[in-house]
Amino acid sequence: MAEVKEKKQSRFEALKAEFGKIVWPSGKAVTKQTIATIVVSVVLGLIIAAIDLLVQMGVDVLINL
Repeated sequence: MAEVKEKKQSRFEALKAEFGKIVWPSGKAVTKQTIATIVVSVVLGLIIAAIDLLVQMGVDVLINL
């Protein structure tokens, strides 16, 4: 029983040590990346909407021939 407890304890200590090695980004970096993600998403959404509109107009032209 004590051996199992020691294994759990050593795993926990190893996990704690690994979490200590994590380098978290600064708030400024997170803000920049968030803004970039939103901008790219909006631009791609507009491009996809424009392509969809053009394809729809093309299909409408073909149907009305």
